[in-house]
Amino acid sequence: MVHKAVLGTGLLLLSSLVFLVYTELGTKRPEKLFITTAGTVDMCLSCHQDVKLDSFHDAQVIGCAPCHLGDPAAVTAEAAHKGMVVNPGDLRVADKTCSVAGCHPADIHKVKNSLMATNRGILGTLLYYWGESESQDTDLTVEKLLESDENSLALDYFRKLCATCHLWKQKGDLPGFPEFFSEKGGGCSACHFTRSDTPEDSWVLVADDTSFERKEKRPHPRITSKVKSSNCVRCHNRSGRIGISYMGIFESEGYGTPYENGGLTDKQLPGQRFYLDVANDVHNARGMDCIDCHTRNEIMGDGTSYAHYEEQLEISCIVCHSDNPGTTRKGNLLNNIEGDDRQRLIVGKVNGKRHPLKPPKKGVCDFPAHKRVSCEACHSTWVAQCYGCHVKRDPAKKDLDKLALAETEGLWTEGRSYIRYERPMLGVWGDEVVVVTPGCQDIVTIQDKKGLEEKSFHRFTMAAINPHTTQAKGRSCTDCHASTKTVGLGEGRLEEVDGELVFYPLDQGVATSVGQTVPFDAYVTINGKARQHSSRAELRPFNKGELKAILRLGLCVGCHNSYEDPIWKDYSQAMQCKRQQTQDEQKRVTAKKPL
Repeated sequence: MVHKAVLGTGLLLLSSLVFLVYTELGTKRPEKLFITTAGTVDMCLSCHQDVKLDSFHDAQVIGCAPCHLGDPAAVTAEAAHKGMVVNPGDLRVADKTCSVAGCHPADIHKVKNSLMATNRGILGTLLYYWGESESQDTDLTVEKLLESDENSLALDYFRKLCATCHLWKQKGDLPGFPEFFSEKGGGCSACHFTRSDTPEDSWVLVADDTSFERKEKRPHPRITSKVKSSNCVRCHNRSGRIGISYMGIFESEGYGTPYENGGLTDKQLPGQRFYLDVANDVHNARGMDCIDCHTRNEIMGDGTSYAHYEEQLEISCIVCHSDNPGTTRKGNLLNNIEGDDRQRLIVGKVNGKRHPLKPPKKGVCDFPAHKRVSCEACHSTWVAQCYGCHVKRDPAKKDLDKLALAETEGLWTEGRSYIRYERPMLGVWGDEVVVVTPGCQDIVTIQDKKGLEEKSFHRFTMAAINPHTTQAKGRSCTDCHASTKTVGLGEGRLEEVDGELVFYPLDQGVATSVGQTVPFDAYVTINGKARQHSSRAELRPFNKGELKAILRLGLCVGCHNSYEDPIWKDYSQAMQCKRQQTQDEQKRVTAKKPL
């Protein structure tokens, strides 16, 4: 028995030895040991020597494993790739990659709490508008939704139609979708990532069926801190559309035709949308990128989880355009302002261009009657206005939950009534006149599995916005004071009847199963009563007195359209137009003359 045991052990050892020898002979080992200039062994370089990155992430300096994990001491691809991550910027792993000591240890906490990661503003507002919350403030975040199966009518809508614009989204997680949608997100990589084999404009100015010719082996993406606007537009091209508006791009539904030279025009946006080229923002025209104005803490967060964008926002026009530029609303100094008291300059963070900073024009921007008017209210000559969001849910069909990445019951479809860009509407936020645009004008229909209506509701809301369509020359006097749309009444006809103003709107709203909606472009009645909700408690339309004062000037500014006109020095609403008085007198004289 002992001899058999010894024999068995010997055979086992011999078999193991043969296996090891066979494995060793079949293993292609690197010819040398690869050591980075930082002094660490990283055998990944035996295969990936041709990777070209910026100096801060040079693989020859730090290797591959500090970012991509895996086993840097392994000599086979299978062993080396065990535990590897393709995207080190993914927020699920960034605490082991980007944010380790010696790299960016303070940033991951900030990014995870930023609005672009939490989506608290979107979630809180949607839940409130749809009657599922008593407040627009919520502690619910995308991360919490990813960790749970929490759902509701509003959350199901968010999961299926909204959940591709947040930093927790993984790159390449939507196979079969147009590349634009699949490549969005990626945590840190959402911003600091660009492909060298893809045209920059492909992130927005591209049809859904566009494909790019690429080499079989794709080059490693570039990592950069010089984030171009084309990266920002990956997300900021829907909803408020501030990204594409900044570039002078407007969705063209309702304007012109989607056809050109016998076929579909190549002016297309992802999601089967067409566009027109209109006036781009003056800062864009001068070669400025988004990060030239917006600060690191605004974009990446400062560690605080804010409920709404205005809480995270630091900059405003006067941060640069003032007599003493460079200090943000939160008291922080911009790091790209240079010069002295004679001339201050803002330096482009991407291209290094220097742009002189000009203070507000004296006698115009400080015009006493306009002391409440924000810069954008005057200098934004257009804004994307999407009227009427018609939403329907069919429980008999399934749709992809973009968070769970699984198809679940309920297919959402949506359409709109119409979209416009001209004559931005104005309202009052706190004590400041601002631009407003349709926020959510939801007309929601919920079907049962037989296709019959189970539930329906509608809620119209106007929201304050900085359109990012700034022009050097502001809007004309008549564009505000003689426009019923600008003051919030909507398009229509204004008349004076028995000494009172009467407004006849063009838009009459639409009939729904729960009643007639208000006109889509009507924020307020001529008597100052709000016709739609406002996106913030402090936001409101003009009241009756303000409407009367603004429109009263509409009779004057057609002629008196200069800030230097002496009429404005002692103007009051009691003043009478001398030209009108002369015309009235001439009519009376003519009427008395015998025929």
